[in-house]
Amino acid sequence: MIKAVAIDDEPLALEILESFCERIDGLKLEKKFTSQNEAQRYINKFEVDLLFLDIQMPRQNGIELYKSLKQETKVIFTTAHSEFAVEGFEVRASDYILKPISFERFKEAVERVKQELQLELNNVRFNTHLSLRADYKLYTIPLEQILFIEAMDDYVKVKRLGKPTVVARSTMKGILEKLPEANFTRIHKSYIVNNSKVEAVKANCIEIAGTELPIGNTYKEQVLSQFSV
Repeated sequence: MIKAVAIDDEPLALEILESFCERIDGLKLEKKFTSQNEAQRYINKFEVDLLFLDIQMPRQNGIELYKSLKQETKVIFTTAHSEFAVEGFEVRASDYILKPISFERFKEAVERVKQELQLELNNVRFNTHLSLRADYKLYTIPLEQILFIEAMDDYVKVKRLGKPTVVARSTMKGILEKLPEANFTRIHKSYIVNNSKVEAVKANCIEIAGTELPIGNTYKEQVLSQFSV
């Protein structure tokens, strides 16, 4: 079941979205908000799979609101203004729907999200790839290609063997949930390593591909035990 939240300063727009959600199997609109502050508090506290988010709102632009969220969540922007389309896709939105919204267009956008979520689920289930939205497209990165992952504010950098680094909007918690626990270890608040790529383990750092990564005090006991140091 996809857990969704709708945010729009127009109550009528929210009613329409709610009625559309009720017509689609596997989609549940958990909450709807006209207040951006209330919506932000809810999303940062509870798990949300999908946002239906208006862009032009009184207090804060919907795109800026989306950028400020702590968790990685799919988003479908809904707006009456086509000039926001490019900016919407720059934050890797799943889709961008112009108002007035038809049910068929709404259904098409939700189906796209379902496909993205299913692909990510399959990648986790079969432990083969990591799916991330970056650079206006969906990356499916083979796990054996990943060296380590580094946190960078609201983004993560996926360092790859023989390939360019992928920078994607996500949290470390969100990334860990997509990775097989047996193959990846968090060694620091800012680093996750591919166990198979570890070349050396020292008292305070791990070496991968010639790069030394610090071991955080919080993770030291578990890391040193796991690598039998």
